[in-house]
Amino acid sequence: MKSLLLATALSTAATMSFAADTYTFDPGHSQIVFHYEHLGFSTTYGMFSGFDGEISFDQEDPAKSSVSVSFPATSMITGWEPRLNHFMTDDFFGASEDDMVTFTSTSIEVTGDDTALITGDLTMNDITKPVVLDAKLTQMGDHPQAGKPWAGFSATTSVMRTDFDMGMFAPYVGDQVDIIISIEAMKAD
Repeated sequence: MKSLLLATALSTAATMSFAADTYTFDPGHSQIVFHYEHLGFSTTYGMFSGFDGEISFDQEDPAKSSVSVSFPATSMITGWEPRLNHFMTDDFFGASEDDMVTFTSTSIEVTGDDTALITGDLTMNDITKPVVLDAKLTQMGDHPQAGKPWAGFSATTSVMRTDFDMGMFAPYVGDQVDIIISIEAMKAD
C-alpha cells in the first residue's frame, strides 16, 4: 500500500505544472534605448546595456509573473562624451558610481496571447514613480547555442524628466523621454 501511495505521489508530482520559472537577463543582448526631442531640431538617443535583471515567468498564469532590474546610472551610453559628462552632473542625474536605476514590477495585466501591461516602480535620481510598460513576449524556446530555455521580451514606455527632478532646459529639451526595451533572458539553472 505504501509503495502504491508513493508511486501515485511521484506520478502526480511529475505531471504537475510548477508555477513560475526564473529567467535571468542575458546582459549582452538586453538594451534600454531612450530618446527625446532636442529644441525641435533633432531626436537625441542614448542607451543602457550590459545590465542584470530577473524575470519570474509563469507561463500558465502570466499575470502572476514579475520582473526586476537594476543598473548603475553611470552605465549610460550616449555616443558623445561631453553629453554623457553633462548627464552625470547635478543638472540631470548627479550620479556617482553607486547610484542605481531600478524597476520592480507591482502588477501585470495580460492584454493578449503574448502582450501585457506591466506596472512597476521606477526609481531614478532617488525618486520613485509608477511606470507602465507595454510589453510583448517576442519568442520562447531553446537557445540554439546555449541549449537551454530562452525568452525574449520587448517593451515601450514614456517618462517625464521633470518627474525625476531632471528637467533642466525643459520644455526646450523635451521633457518626455520615450523608452524602448529589448530583453533576452535565460532560464536559471
